[in-house]
Amino acid sequence: MKVPLAWLQLTREKMRLVIALAGIGFADLLMFMQLGFKTALFNSATAIHERFQGDLVLVSPRSEFLGQMVEFPRTRLYQARGFEGVESVSYLYIAPGSWKNPVNPSYNRSLFIFGFNPERPVFDMPEVKEQLDKIKIPDVFLFDEASRAEFGPVAELFKQGKTVTTELSDRRIKIGGLFKLGVSFTADGNVITSDLNFIRITKRSLEKIDVGFINLKPGADPQLVLENLQKKLPNDVKVLTMKGFIQMEKHYWETSTAIGFIFGLGVGMGFIVGIVIVYQILYTDVADHLPEYATLKAMGYTDLYLLNVVFQEAILLSVLGYIPGFVISLALYNVAKGGTGLPMIMTLELASTVMILTVVMCFVSGAIAVRKLQAADPADIF
Repeated sequence: MKVPLAWLQLTREKMRLVIALAGIGFADLLMFMQLGFKTALFNSATAIHERFQGDLVLVSPRSEFLGQMVEFPRTRLYQARGFEGVESVSYLYIAPGSWKNPVNPSYNRSLFIFGFNPERPVFDMPEVKEQLDKIKIPDVFLFDEASRAEFGPVAELFKQGKTVTTELSDRRIKIGGLFKLGVSFTADGNVITSDLNFIRITKRSLEKIDVGFINLKPGADPQLVLENLQKKLPNDVKVLTMKGFIQMEKHYWETSTAIGFIFGLGVGMGFIVGIVIVYQILYTDVADHLPEYATLKAMGYTDLYLLNVVFQEAILLSVLGYIPGFVISLALYNVAKGGTGLPMIMTLELASTVMILTVVMCFVSGAIAVRKLQAADPADIF
């Protein structure tokens, strides 16, 4: 079995190969972490959207993302209820609240409060639906057990059968149950309660809501109903599909904040670092073996053959360098997930994206390095 020339070239200098693979692995690690945080940002920002139940969504045209919704009249939702194809409606109130750690009362932290009419649930979460009767009781809330640890050992105390009380926005409340949602770049913690409890805490009016949900009758065309609603409802509301509501959130984080740009810049930096590292390796390899390349030319080997050798080296470097970058990233994802609570998960799409970027990175480096082969003139050797 013939050993490829490209492999022999790479393995001739073992230490150089190890350094090259370390450099490529580091570049891959940069890209993995930046893309991982960016993906976690979008997944965490839209995690709650995916747990809402409804076919269409009403929001204010001035609302940009869930963390800063603009109120609009609840009557708009009742108007929508009368349209053809609409079966039922529900609504949601959202506001930040100041949480006092029940174990360490001197420690305050902000979280999100979600309120709705228990008779018209908005969350498609079994643990919430099973506890609707609890939030009907004055000043009783459900606590997100996936909230950050700084909120106190609320879930642990509750599961031990202890009564958990604390202050939320300077009002005494009681934890009546738990649910699991998770943190995001917007919220470190979440609580759910009834619309009446929400109003007691925030002092807002029941007549102004943040999000309206519309459930359609079986067989109704969502796009047709959406266009009809958008055409006939006043312009102080905007109608979206649930998919469009999720996309609105993603669009905000990707284009209206520096976060999306920063993560994109980090990926670009990792890509450029990788190009520089691989180029240095391939260029040095070509320069060191220039007499041999010239000899091969004198023997009749074409430039295309020699170029193919360099590109084979680039492919081998991309595959071998990807492996340590991937393995280390898996470990760091778990560390980041445990430390931040963000959904840092290695997906097939993420792994494939970095693999493709690595191959392109090495090919670009190879394309730059092969220019040195033009200097391999047999006349200079003989």
